[in-house]
Amino acid sequence: CIYLYVLLRVCVCIYTHLIYYLHPKCDYFCVMLTSNFTEISFAAHNAEYETFVYVLCPAGAGGWSPLNSNKYQWLEIKLEQRTEITAIATQGRYGSSDWLTRYLLMFSDTGHNWRPYRQEDSIGAFSGNSNADSVVMYKLQQPVIAQYIRILPLHWNPNGRIGLRLEAYGCQYKSDVVSFDGSAHLLFRPDPSVSLADRDVLSMNFKTLLNSGMLVHMEEHSGHSFTLELFRGKLLLQLRKGRGSSADFHPLVSLGSLLDDQHWHHIRVERIRGLVNFTVDKNTQQFQLPESWSHSEINEISFGGTSAAGLQKSHSRRNFHGCLENVLYNDISVIERAEEQQLSITVSGNVSFTCTESIDVPVTFASPGSFLALPWVSGGESASVCLQFRTWNRAGLLMTFDLQHNAGTLWLYLSEARARLQIHKTGRIMTDITAGASLNDGQWHSLELAVRRGRLAVTLDRTDSSTASTSFPVAPDSQLFLGGCPDTEGGSGCRNPFSVFQGCMRLIRTDGALVDLIRVQQMLFGNFSDLQMDMCGIVDRCSPSRCEHGGRCSQSWSTFHCNCSATGYSGATCHSSIYEASCEAYKHKGNTSGFYYIDMDGSGPIKPQLIYCNMSDKAWMVIQHNNTELTKLKASSGINQHLAHFNYSADAEQIQAIITQAEYCEQELSYHCKKSRLLNTPDGAPFSWWVGRSGEAHMYWGGAVPGSQQCACGLQENCVHPEHFCNCDADSKEWLNDSGLLSHKEHLPVRALAVGDINRSGSEAAYRVGPLQCYGDNNFWNAAYFNKETSYLHFPTFHGELSADISFLFKTSSSSGVFLENLGIKDFIRIELSSPTQVLFSFDVGNGPLEVKVETASALNDERWHHVRAERNVKEASLYVDHHPSAVQKAPADGHIHLQLNSQLFVGGTASRQKGFLGCIRSLKLNGKTLDLEERAEITPGVTPGCPGHCSSYGDLCQNHGSCVEDHSGFTCDCSLSPFTGTFCHKDVSAFFKPGTSVTYTFKEPYKLNRNVSAQSSSIYSDLTLRGENVSLSFRTSQAPALLLYVSSYYREFLAILLNRNGHLDVKYKLQHNRDAEVFRASGRNLANGQLHRVSVQRLGETLSIQLFLIAESGEVDPEIARLNALGFTGCLSVVQFNSISPLKAALLYPDTSPVIVTGPLSESSCGSSLPTNPYAAETTHSLADHVGTVGTGEPIVNAINSDSALIGGVIAVVIFVSLAALAVMARFLYRRKETFQPQEPKAEKTDDSPETPFNTDPNSQSIISDNQKEYFI
Repeated sequence: CIYLYVLLRVCVCIYTHLIYYLHPKCDYFCVMLTSNFTEISFAAHNAEYETFVYVLCPAGAGGWSPLNSNKYQWLEIKLEQRTEITAIATQGRYGSSDWLTRYLLMFSDTGHNWRPYRQEDSIGAFSGNSNADSVVMYKLQQPVIAQYIRILPLHWNPNGRIGLRLEAYGCQYKSDVVSFDGSAHLLFRPDPSVSLADRDVLSMNFKTLLNSGMLVHMEEHSGHSFTLELFRGKLLLQLRKGRGSSADFHPLVSLGSLLDDQHWHHIRVERIRGLVNFTVDKNTQQFQLPESWSHSEINEISFGGTSAAGLQKSHSRRNFHGCLENVLYNDISVIERAEEQQLSITVSGNVSFTCTESIDVPVTFASPGSFLALPWVSGGESASVCLQFRTWNRAGLLMTFDLQHNAGTLWLYLSEARARLQIHKTGRIMTDITAGASLNDGQWHSLELAVRRGRLAVTLDRTDSSTASTSFPVAPDSQLFLGGCPDTEGGSGCRNPFSVFQGCMRLIRTDGALVDLIRVQQMLFGNFSDLQMDMCGIVDRCSPSRCEHGGRCSQSWSTFHCNCSATGYSGATCHSSIYEASCEAYKHKGNTSGFYYIDMDGSGPIKPQLIYCNMSDKAWMVIQHNNTELTKLKASSGINQHLAHFNYSADAEQIQAIITQAEYCEQELSYHCKKSRLLNTPDGAPFSWWVGRSGEAHMYWGGAVPGSQQCACGLQENCVHPEHFCNCDADSKEWLNDSGLLSHKEHLPVRALAVGDINRSGSEAAYRVGPLQCYGDNNFWNAAYFNKETSYLHFPTFHGELSADISFLFKTSSSSGVFLENLGIKDFIRIELSSPTQVLFSFDVGNGPLEVKVETASALNDERWHHVRAERNVKEASLYVDHHPSAVQKAPADGHIHLQLNSQLFVGGTASRQKGFLGCIRSLKLNGKTLDLEERAEITPGVTPGCPGHCSSYGDLCQNHGSCVEDHSGFTCDCSLSPFTGTFCHKDVSAFFKPGTSVTYTFKEPYKLNRNVSAQSSSIYSDLTLRGENVSLSFRTSQAPALLLYVSSYYREFLAILLNRNGHLDVKYKLQHNRDAEVFRASGRNLANGQLHRVSVQRLGETLSIQLFLIAESGEVDPEIARLNALGFTGCLSVVQFNSISPLKAALLYPDTSPVIVTGPLSESSCGSSLPTNPYAAETTHSLADHVGTVGTGEPIVNAINSDSALIGGVIAVVIFVSLAALAVMARFLYRRKETFQPQEPKAEKTDDSPETPFNTDPNSQSIISDNQKEYFI
């Protein structure tokens, strides 16, 4: 391979205004770098090639075009000096079909160790030309300082060949450098007369080949010190408090990675009082210093290291070995002063003011087809191979070679981040040794393979060595393969059974001789494929980490992974919260009262918080604090005031978000007093006050309005003493109180309380500050109705450059329409309903349009609410619609990652004139922030704020025959026709009965029979002309025989449900007074076993006027029923229902307004708790201590202290099985006997359910029923 150096005849073209536009912040006059080219070199595979080199002037012609167009060609330009390069422009060869379509742009200071320029930190390739004449220019987002430029063609016109005209733009660059050898340092003492106590700025550039060393050590007058240290390729900014051997370094922040790459890196540390901005290259972190450092003055600064004593406590324990450039402290050039030998600078050790660099030529194995083949010349009985490597992969082939005399094949490879050597022969493993650990950490590791007289040794990092003995010579036959090996056809040659190596190697030695990789690159020595020569292309994808919300980043050579466990977030980058934003949202998923994690801003910065949700007609969020109990105070001499502070379970940012988002908030504030005044004093200053959220003291009490300095009784004019505005201000010797609710949201919560009048003899007081309680979610119900396809709402530009999530609910009858759209110059993002069964998420971040689609089995234009969530990050784009399977589109591995938008965000319509949306959009959130649709809809034609009609979507949450009732913001469940109660009619109504306890429910009889009956009858009228009964109840008892339910009519007809003496369930019917009663055996098992059973009886036909009794005496009763009734009933009854009447519920919850008579003790109990009937809300029970960090979405946490979880689980399993089995047996039996009541109907076909199905007899099952028995849902 021949290098050709051509001195250019320069065509001077100075575009002053153009260059200023490209880089307006240059300090020096900018010209095209064409005039500064001193050398241009080319590389090709053979000596016969032609080349044309001309600059890109208006009349320029020709260009560079090698004879052979392949991926091993490159064009290199050497500038006169290091220059700041700001832009690059390319053009095809003049008058030809030769141009580049893609190329790599690389830079270097020395002509070696090249560094590729990456756009957006991810894109290595530049898009080139589409013809020979047009100019394609790129302004570099980050200017590059370099003396060498190299262009590597990747793709070119397939109908032509490589062709290029090139122009570079930039500015002159001034550089002051100093070199340290690892033992020297510079000591700088700032002039205290010009020191700025409140602000310090230190900036510099550095480069090094070693991964550890102290760069800067700063001390202030008090002895505290700052240290900037390079450790394992990262920069640590540390603080040390005090002097002496006892002082330790405390890391403040870590930035950067792979900084030992022998390239320049920029550092800037700016302190403004106690706030520090720490920048490494393009990444900045901000942190707060301790108070003692806020106004400190730097006494001295040591560059390049410090004394030996100062290194003992550092991580690296060594001084810096490398170069520093342009070191500025408060705009003072430290290197200039050192060169001038000024008194403020002390030089210690060997310091040079030039940057001398060792020439190490690395090589990158970047693709699955990469390998390096080196010829081997036998050197007798000993052999050695040494190299250094770095990688992120846990596995990969490092080297392999065939042994002489067909003795086998040696494989040295990475496995589980350890080095492993094996010798294979005819399918057998002859030798197997391992060495090293954690070799995939991205650091340089040295590897040595040594063979001498039948003994193998593998040594990692010069310390970790493993050896093995062999009975055969171990020496390469003819070739040594590194990183991989070529796949050969026909089955001969190298066939790699392991993963390929992806990483970098350098300092490769065979038998002690350094391999000249430049000669390999020139094809003068060895062979290679898909290697990046003279550069290490390793990239740390975890620095800075793209994992959000504390997700842990790990990586391989080509990608990274985020571990989101225990963060509360999910997705490829831990971006999306797994929790709901309010109790309101949990309620509308069917969840009941309990503890839930609430994430107020979704993917935003506010952390999730565990909060109790009280689900009633409203979904209350309850935030506790450290003292919600009544606190008593007594007179104490010397104490004029009692001050109480309240620490809440949520932090200030979370509480503010809760209050802002809530519809209403309140907090109880009460004061009980005995000779202790509250607010009004003789001089007007209140004795007591409370402090709100902003830290401001408030002089009004609970129930009064802000600023009134009154209590609730003063506002209502009903205080005990009218001349005062608070009851306690009367200074009475009797106990009085002033209590009420604080509800002014801007003042909540109560942070502190001051009580003043407690120092007099006889003064007593007590106060209580209740928990903060809020209900409603203004964001959850924020909706707009779009009634025209041309209508839309517009909002400011959506900023989601690296991570974007969009979620909303919609309902429509339209078949298609655009939900939202935001455009940029080329980029865009759009979500639309593309068909009744498809939602489409499309976007472009510069790699071309991408689409993510979700297809649904059922139509989405059904006027029901549907939930959509789209997310796009640097790794992938995903789309979720309701509970349907999600769709995911992976991002290109080497593509643009920044979403750059600049137009307004359109909601319900589009700027590109596509079909708008007809229907409702609700709770629209972009990166956790809710857009106020209703506010914009108020002033936008064709759009209406709000959107009613929620029962069509949420009505199924009302269980057990509860009915959904529409509300402006949501819905409620009407449980009046259900035997259940609760938010969703899900809570059973149970009572524990004892002998002598009964409940009687009396119906209004027909008018013709009513004239001669007692006044005991109910005033509630019902249609008693019944064609059948629908009776259901649950019971739990250990008593047999027992009467469970008895229904009788005024015509001496009755229905009885009972347990006979064997505990079997019998149903006794008498439908005609002149016929005998019939008994149906519903179960052949003993049900008096202390477990919960449910009975359901239905009948159709006949017309009855009935009276309902629950274990009650009434007139003429069947003898067997009377006998059982006399025994009474001991056990549990729950959810008793007769058609639409729930007598037990009426007796327990509405005894004063229902026609019920209760005899004996009766109280509500949880003895009938069993399975949840809501299919949407599965509940579980945990101890709070066991629940931290493992709470999933929708799981309520109930305080179950002193409960045995294992035992509970066993009991629940029994209860579930027996309940279902009893119900199945009962249904089958009644269906079989149905012809007794309706003989005209054909006999039903026998089912497969066997009445002999055995019941569970778990020994853990409880056999004793007690009123305080507790059941747990699962």
